[in-house]
Amino acid sequence: MSQEVTTYIKKLQPWQVKVCEELRKTVKEIIPDVEERLQYGKPHYLKNGHYAAVIHAAKDKVSFMLFNATELAEIKGFFKSMTGPERKTATITEGQEVNYKQLGELLKKASKSL
Repeated sequence: MSQEVTTYIKKLQPWQVKVCEELRKTVKEIIPDVEERLQYGKPHYLKNGHYAAVIHAAKDKVSFMLFNATELAEIKGFFKSMTGPERKTATITEGQEVNYKQLGELLKKASKSL
């Protein structure tokens, strides 16, 4: 795992650290040979040289964007298209219950063909 990503995560609010570490663990479980790097100031995850996911922490949320997600269904109020159907984002806020297994399944489906 990337030391730059570890440093990025450790600078966040405690609840965001927990969320980001769980997301990072989930990505590694789903894509064992994932390439992790800090790019554009955010943790990016690549499979076979193609973007699979990105984590972005903002003041009051953590976003987990999946690429190659056109075939994934949106989940009202949680997982939706942001810039187009090929990218969908889960938005996580403090205190929110997160189903990491579900996010892992979405990542698995999205990254299958990468």
